Amino acid sequence: MEQKKRTEIAELGQFGLIDRLTGKCTYRDASTLKGVGDDAAVIVPPQGETMLCTTDTFYEGVDFDLTYFPLKHLGYKVVTAGISDILAMNALPSQITVSLGVSSKLPVEALDDLYEGIAFACREQEVELVGGDTRASMTGLVLSVTALGHAKKEAVAYRSGAGQNDLICITGNLGAAYMGLQLLERERRVLNDVENPQPKFDGYEYLLEKYLKPRPRTDIVVTLGEEQIRPTSMIDLTDGLASDLLQLCKASSCGARIYLERIPLARQTTELADEMHIDPVVAALHGGEDYELLFTVPLALQEQIMRLGLVDVIGHIVPATKGRYLVTPDGGEIELKAQGFH
Repeated sequence: MEQKKRTEIAELGQFGLIDRLTGKCTYRDASTLKGVGDDAAVIVPPQGETMLCTTDTFYEGVDFDLTYFPLKHLGYKVVTAGISDILAMNALPSQITVSLGVSSKLPVEALDDLYEGIAFACREQEVELVGGDTRASMTGLVLSVTALGHAKKEAVAYRSGAGQNDLICITGNLGAAYMGLQLLERERRVLNDVENPQPKFDGYEYLLEKYLKPRPRTDIVVTLGEEQIRPTSMIDLTDGLASDLLQLCKASSCGARIYLERIPLARQTTELADEMHIDPVVAALHGGEDYELLFTVPLALQEQIMRLGLVDVIGHIVPATKGRYLVTPDGGEIELKAQGFH
């Protein structure tokens, strides 16, 4: 920021700031009748579909640290977080709103960077920014993202629909985002008092991307739709596999068995975990912020799901009386508990 012109927010005022940050918004989605510029956006869902809505809020010092979190990446990540909740209902995102609480320590140019990341994510995911608000904040930067989406009513998947013997499926790999955070925190501590610090990130770029710029799994929802597969239940993996699976089991009044050797881990995750003396399975179970999808499907769809090549089957649903356990390779059972790190 030192190399850029610094414009104080007060120079623009609230409405001037909003105009600057949202002035390039364009609208192509037929469901957006009115976006930024009025008292409210006007959204009409496609004929025969129902609308979904979700909100996430992020606080500086709690959910992110601007010491090492580039604002462009932060803008991208909050969009991912918002639309991931829509995807977790087996629906497709269509619009978002972003509201800011901004302290005077940030210049307008910093917010330009933030909105550049938001705009990039919106273009990539074909989602439209249709509104928001700005307010002064005494506690650092605060972002609130509301995401809208749509799906046919019968296609919407809830956490509460898992049935006996259903397969437990997950996308991607787990624990990478948490290990990316551990890497950033380690380098921040080591280089805290170093002039012109040079953090050691070589070989772990994937982990940094998974934490700083996670991509939503829109591709999975699209593919499931093309294959005419409707998950019996679904949730996005933001609090760690153990916590999120327990939430799904609670909503569906069921138990679960997942198998340790089936949990997918990236090579960089296991390498850094070994270097930092962290159990990579613990990172996968409790790390969070993976923004992958966990869902269940009937056992009869096992071959079809496996052919997709996009998901791993890591276990199955059992009666609630049999509990929720992680099964080790030797047949031992460890009770799953929610103890997310975030």
